Amino acid sequence: KVVFGCDPNATQFKLDLMEYVKSLGHEVADLGSDDPIYANTAIEVAKAVAAKEYDRGIIVCGTGIGVSIAANKVKGVRCALCSDSLSAKMTRLHNDANMFTMGSQVIGIELAKQLVKEYLSVEWDPNCRSVAKVQRIIDFENEE
Repeated sequence: KVVFGCDPNATQFKLDLMEYVKSLGHEVADLGSDDPIYANTAIEVAKAVAAKEYDRGIIVCGTGIGVSIAANKVKGVRCALCSDSLSAKMTRLHNDANMFTMGSQVIGIELAKQLVKEYLSVEWDPNCRSVAKVQRIIDFENEE
């Protein structure tokens, strides 16, 4: 299950991506796009992913930067901003990112679809060379 959210600037972009993800066979949910404070939607999506209500989250805004920063403030979330295929694949495969973001004013919809397909087509590799690195992030996040 993939949950989506965006700011008002990226509504159509998000809707197009949702339809594409459905066509790939995934169940999708939409947590909105009306709030002009992008952090609110990003945090809502991130909380739902951290609570394991959804397997992955995809959020978009104009650049993808703001929603990525906001989502990464939620414990248990690793959200990556990507604009190329290798990063989209590796963010999941080697960094165990459970959220993904792009900028609707930075890349076109066809490239965005390709990136989403790359991101959704791979799973975390628990035997990869990045396991200790990702574990360090998790450990730091859990320090009191």
